[in-house]
Amino acid sequence: MTYPLLGRIQAPGDVKRLQESELPALCEEIRQFLIESVSATGGHLSSNLGVVELTVALHRALDLPQDKILFDVGHQCYTHKLLTGRMAGFAELRQKNGLSGFPNPKESPCDTFIAGHGSAIGIARAKKLKGEPGKVVVIVGDGAFTGGMVYEGMNNVSQLNNLICILNDNKMSISKNVGQMANYLTKLRTDPKYFHVKAQMETALERIPVAGNAMVKALQGGKQLVRRGIYHSTMFEEMGFQYIGPVDGHDVLLMEQMFTNLQEQFAPIFLHVVTQKGKGLKPAEENPGEFHAVSSIDLSHLTDPELSPKDSFSTVFGSTLAEIGDDVPELCAITAAMKYGTGLNFFKHRHKERFYDVGMAEEHAVSFAAGLASQGLLPTVAIYSTFFQRAYDQIIHDVSLMHLNVLFGVDRAGLVPGDGETHQGIYDPAFFSQIGIPVFAPANYAELKYWLPHLVKDMTGPRAIRYARGNEKEALAALGCTGNLFDKIDTRPGAKVALVSYGAESEEIIAATDLLLQKKVAADAYKLTRIFPLPEGLCEALADYDMILFAEDAIRTGGIGQQLGFALQQAGWQGKYLLHAVDNSHLLHASVAELRKDQNLDAAALAADVLAYIK
Repeated sequence: MTYPLLGRIQAPGDVKRLQESELPALCEEIRQFLIESVSATGGHLSSNLGVVELTVALHRALDLPQDKILFDVGHQCYTHKLLTGRMAGFAELRQKNGLSGFPNPKESPCDTFIAGHGSAIGIARAKKLKGEPGKVVVIVGDGAFTGGMVYEGMNNVSQLNNLICILNDNKMSISKNVGQMANYLTKLRTDPKYFHVKAQMETALERIPVAGNAMVKALQGGKQLVRRGIYHSTMFEEMGFQYIGPVDGHDVLLMEQMFTNLQEQFAPIFLHVVTQKGKGLKPAEENPGEFHAVSSIDLSHLTDPELSPKDSFSTVFGSTLAEIGDDVPELCAITAAMKYGTGLNFFKHRHKERFYDVGMAEEHAVSFAAGLASQGLLPTVAIYSTFFQRAYDQIIHDVSLMHLNVLFGVDRAGLVPGDGETHQGIYDPAFFSQIGIPVFAPANYAELKYWLPHLVKDMTGPRAIRYARGNEKEALAALGCTGNLFDKIDTRPGAKVALVSYGAESEEIIAATDLLLQKKVAADAYKLTRIFPLPEGLCEALADYDMILFAEDAIRTGGIGQQLGFALQQAGWQGKYLLHAVDNSHLLHASVAELRKDQNLDAAALAADVLAYIK
């Protein structure tokens, strides 16, 4: 497919050279390009299809990089990247040395911030203090309004007449929006009282000769007064914003005119824009949660994720938990806007009354679980490893201090492909273990199916089970499940070297023992299933080796490898200890294999380190 209008945009500002009449066609080209490109490379799809017109209008009205655009969260930025001349980079989106799937100031001066959570207000305030011109525009998904940070920020906008906050209201966060904030936004969007009053006033005014049409225009410019009369002002106006909306986020000409008119403002603006997540791709329109983030897909053979989900650790976790729920009536499941991503859609279908999606509010998810547990229920909180970081305070104070009966399902644990530094699951072994929470790390589906019922039925207090993104690997699936806390998974006669790991990284130590054997070095391999506390008998099993190499796809400092090294030293072991772990938290957006190679966690690097010390 050709893209004649999009192809003319080679640098920031080029979109301003197009005629207004060409903009609808440009938006259609962008949408078709995103569908074609992202279906080939993988990436965030439905969220980007929903903000095409909004982003085009912003780029037409603003002067980047003097004006700043922030995305909260950053996965909505694909159209922005296209309009700043990065179309060619989409062929390698989220691949090593390719285009990031999130804003990245290293890529372009037009990318202001990577994450965007609340930073727009600081940037706007800095511009005021330094006397710098330019607007700061932050696009906030309505799902973010189920979390607390947005309200903390809104409480700090006083006198920021260079700030425009755009609520991208698509009734979705990642999974379908839930809760009272979603209901409030729906009321603002749809309440018939407002529309009936507006229509009656316009009809009456149009009947007035000569001045009627002018008065209608004045009314349209003052809709906020009508809305205030109905709702006694909006929450956003009470917090200091000038509220505008709701407006059609897919009317690119209307949006451009609006942003142009807002060049002169006297207060922070809150613009309520209504969009459709997944617009332009029918399956994504019907099920935007499933198409939020995709691997490469065949657009001609799309399946219903409810009927034919792909096998993964997440789906195995969710379906197994749903089965356990049949026998454990106290079991509840909690997610933070990631019903599909965590596999908890299975639990919802089977035990709807015990399933809770709290929205994009990880802190509340954990506090909510603590409250349930304090009353004798057994909540399981399933969240991606990288997002558990947001709830660290609640894990400590609300759950751990009271030793409450909460199970943490740590999804996307370890190295995560494609999404780069913001989505890596590399901190949870350190932060859970520092609090004293037991952590299990199944390496295949069989272990996940075995240990999850054990953690639910046989253990009490806070505990965690972590598992990788995607499906199980053949070498690890072949190990099956012994039910042991650790296993000797490879034995070589006369071995004086031991390689130790856990979870997905165990695949690499198996391969490394084969590489070492080719160099006539015999090495045994051990895999931990319970990584904290270290299994009883592990130090004794390792005591007779001259050299031990530990590899983990998590941070080195405070990680399991350091804890094992210290435990061996305390036990009197005096051999050579080699530790391979993640040393740089600013990881590439790349495949898992490339990430392992970058961090010296691949089999070749592990074997080379052993050989270097033997020589």
